Amino acid sequence: MHEFKYKGNDFYCESVKLKNLVKRYSTPLYIYSYNVIAGRFARLQKAFRSVSALICYSVKANSNLSILKCLVKLGAGLDIVSGGELYRAKMVKCPPGRIVYASVGKTEKEIREAIEYGIFMFNAESEQELDKINTIAKRLKKKTNVSLRINPDVEPKTHRYITTGKKETKFGIDIDSARKIFLSRRKYGNLNIIGIHIHIGSQVITAAPFIKAIKKIKSLNDRLRARGVLLRYFNIGGGLGIVYDKEEPQTAHEFAQRVLPLLKEAGLKVILEPGRFILGNAGILVTKVLYVKDIPHKRFVIVDAAMNDLLRPALYGAYHKIVPLFRRAKSQEPRAKSVDVVGPVCESGDFFGKERKLSVKKEDYLAVLGTGAYGFSMSSNYNSRRRCAEVLVKGNKSYLIRERETYKDLVSKEIIVDI
Repeated sequence: MHEFKYKGNDFYCESVKLKNLVKRYSTPLYIYSYNVIAGRFARLQKAFRSVSALICYSVKANSNLSILKCLVKLGAGLDIVSGGELYRAKMVKCPPGRIVYASVGKTEKEIREAIEYGIFMFNAESEQELDKINTIAKRLKKKTNVSLRINPDVEPKTHRYITTGKKETKFGIDIDSARKIFLSRRKYGNLNIIGIHIHIGSQVITAAPFIKAIKKIKSLNDRLRARGVLLRYFNIGGGLGIVYDKEEPQTAHEFAQRVLPLLKEAGLKVILEPGRFILGNAGILVTKVLYVKDIPHKRFVIVDAAMNDLLRPALYGAYHKIVPLFRRAKSQEPRAKSVDVVGPVCESGDFFGKERKLSVKKEDYLAVLGTGAYGFSMSSNYNSRRRCAEVLVKGNKSYLIRERETYKDLVSKEIIVDI
């Protein structure tokens, strides 16, 4: 987050004053720092250099084409979960040998297109999916790489909606079933079942859950090796936490120091799938204060962004810091009050922060921090609201990387029938 900071009383992204971007592009507006994106990716590269890990950025976190292009140019692969994300990967010319494909519900069309493009590996989540991939590969006269996504039944100590490695979730195959599949792998004649994939959850702050999961997989790998099953890849997923408020998450270096000894013992090529770790603190959402509304015992700051622009607070109760784009002199500052920062959408869950100490007036601008991941990518047109523009900053230059939607965009695919 060091690229988002005050210089004097103005809030900047790198060397660009954000007030100037607001004047040019209006609000709501997503703004991203290239230096944060590149820096976070570089930290992971350096931390896992000793095992030459393949780092596949998780496209679902933020799928803007310019951001994907930047990461691919830096050497990243892509972790995709849909045909649409494969299409994006093709558009930014990501080498197919750096693409891994997850998702619990891949369609026949999605599987066929991925095999035809020559992606590096599928992460398969069920026996029925393995059957389908095998059948399609046979039809195409191809042989394709597959890892089994294993559910290690590990508690990641994060929000239940982003917990993915517990046995009661929809993700992955239990260890005993996976062992049986590996031992009977020869029946899948068009699959190279050569890897193991795990993903225990998102916004995981400590290494302990990863270590527990990796130890379980290492034990499985040892048992398989004793039976003559020689795997080649271990995809440890993503999920590294970031700072939203007062968290003290592990750094890339600290995480690597904890897990690398186990990974080296396993002797498998390592794949990572970071998303939030790279993009989360690389983006902010700027919004304008429309009204300050006082009722008995409560003050609402009503802004022009809404839950359709940033869903995380409504969906998870997620916390995001909120700061003014311009700090007035203390003598001119209205007295700070506890306020709820809310949007105009017709839902009580449409809020960005509750009981925040803020000094704001109508026409002020606020920055909602830590919104680079799962911000725009989860946005919608609810209440027939247009999705907002996105800007990428590098040094003292800014680039419009998504135009604000128009009202025509809202209805461009709809057909009026007169019945």
